[in-house]
Amino acid sequence: MAARLKVTQIKSKVSEKQNQRDTLRSLGLRRIGDAVVRPDDAQTRGYVRAVAHLVKVEEID
Repeated sequence: MAARLKVTQIKSKVSEKQNQRDTLRSLGLRRIGDAVVRPDDAQTRGYVRAVAHLVKVEEID
């Protein structure tokens, strides 16, 4: 089974740039406390890197 990432939004997007807001929406995160499970691939890693200060990431199997 491929590795997956659990991404949880921990900070508000209110004062962030529009591209970071769009990245959170692309990940499927709408509000603080929301969590999504995404495949561990280059695209997801890039999304997470762009908003690393707003999210918490955990590797799950």
